[in-house]
Amino acid sequence: MGMNVGAASGGEHEEVIAAINTTPLVDVMLVLLIIFLITIPVVTHTVPVQVPKETVHPLKTTPHNVVLAVNRAGNVFWNETRVPDIDALVARLKSVAVQSPQPEVQIRGDQAAHYEYVGKVVVACQRAGIAKIAFITEPPARGG
Repeated sequence: MGMNVGAASGGEHEEVIAAINTTPLVDVMLVLLIIFLITIPVVTHTVPVQVPKETVHPLKTTPHNVVLAVNRAGNVFWNETRVPDIDALVARLKSVAVQSPQPEVQIRGDQAAHYEYVGKVVVACQRAGIAKIAFITEPPARGG
């Protein structure tokens, strides 16, 4: 609560200003307004109807992802099958790139493999027209 008192000049005509502070009143009114706004939708009643319980499974066709693995020697594997060279990889990727929707190519590169080997696979994907490329990694061990 605040009350303004005249200056401490020691004059004889000091006057006490007794004005009501409306700030706490406004705060209380805003809190009550918020409480009413929150509780009114809960209080409204609707017609009691038993609606059917059903889960919705969206019909979404997802293509199979292409998993390419690059070992430390630089050999490229399509799932489990070894691809002889980069030109053969580009040819296989071109056949996949025309599918609708286009599958994502996921690259699993050996940690000890040179960047050059993984880079060649990325360039092959680019030449084939693949739009989505992802790299598969392992999260670090917990607590270590």
